[in-house]
Amino acid sequence: MGRGRAKAKQTKVARQLKYSTPHTDFDSLQRELSGSEESAVERRDPVDEWAEEDEWRRA
Repeated sequence: MGRGRAKAKQTKVARQLKYSTPHTDFDSLQRELSGSEESAVERRDPVDEWAEEDEWRRA
């Protein structure tokens, strides 16, 4: 019992995802897919950021 509310919520979310038309930034997508050098230099690897955050745990 009690599953009706959760199922209704899941159905609502599924319909929103199915029928929504989100805005797509095709210029940004093209830059990402082309693998331009300038965008790769600007971004840091998230693993490196996590490693810096966890340094205090290792000490």
